[in-house]
Amino acid sequence: MKAAAEGPGDELVRAAAAGDEVAFEALVRALQPQVWRFLCHFLGDPALAEDVMQDTFLRVHRHLPGYEGRSKVSTWVFQIARNAGVDAVRSRERRARLVASVPPPPASAPGPEGATELRAALASLDEPRRDALLAVEVQGLTYREAGEVLGVPEGTVKSRVHLARAQLVTWLRAQEVCDEV
Repeated sequence: MKAAAEGPGDELVRAAAAGDEVAFEALVRALQPQVWRFLCHFLGDPALAEDVMQDTFLRVHRHLPGYEGRSKVSTWVFQIARNAGVDAVRSRERRARLVASVPPPPASAPGPEGATELRAALASLDEPRRDALLAVEVQGLTYREAGEVLGVPEGTVKSRVHLARAQLVTWLRAQEVCDEV
C-alpha cells in the first residue's frame, strides 16, 4: 500500500490483506452497516441488499491482497458493493427476460410434468449452449465470469445464451402445438 492512503485502520487493512482472518472479520464488522445501508438505497430491496452485501465481502476478501491504497479502503469497498449491486440487477433483469420469453405451460400440465418438460427442453440444447445458459441464468454469473469458467470469450457466452433462449422458446412452442393436436 502507498503511504498516501495512511489513516485510521490501515494496520487492520494491511493485516487483513496479508491473510489475517481475524483482521478481515474486524474489517467486515466495521464496514458492514454502511455497506448494507448503501446497498439498500442503491437497490431498493433489503433482502437483495443482504445477498449483495455478502457477495461484496466475498469479492473484498478475494481482492484485498491486491488493494493498493490509492483511496480509503471504505471507498474501495463501496465501489465493489456498487459493482456487485449492478451485477445483481443485471442478473435479475436477465432472469425476468428469460421468464417473459418462455411461454407459460398449458393450464392442464401439473407441476411435476412442467419440471420434466423443462428438463427435456434443456436436454435438447447442445452442451455449450446449455452450459452457458445455466452458468448465466441459474448460477447468476456475469457473461465475463461465465466465459472464465467455460474457457471461452465473453462474446461467445452472450451468443450461446441468446441462441439457447431462442432454441428453448422454439422447443416449448413446438411442445404446445403437439399437445393441442
